[in-house]
Amino acid sequence: MSYTVKLIVGLIGTALLCIFIGGLSQSISSGFAGFIGGLPFMIIAIIVCGLAIYDFWDECVRKK
Repeated sequence: MSYTVKLIVGLIGTALLCIFIGGLSQSISSGFAGFIGGLPFMIIAIIVCGLAIYDFWDECVRKK
């Protein structure tokens, strides 16, 4: 795949994943579990999104 295609597809995929995980975390925190009950999932969601962004940068942006 060309560099541009990898960059666009990787950006779209990473953005969709982070939006989904962020919405899920917000839903858990504002729902029945409350902020304290949703805090562990929120921390995990932040770590997962950070790892996804790093993987996007490592695979698509960084020149090897």
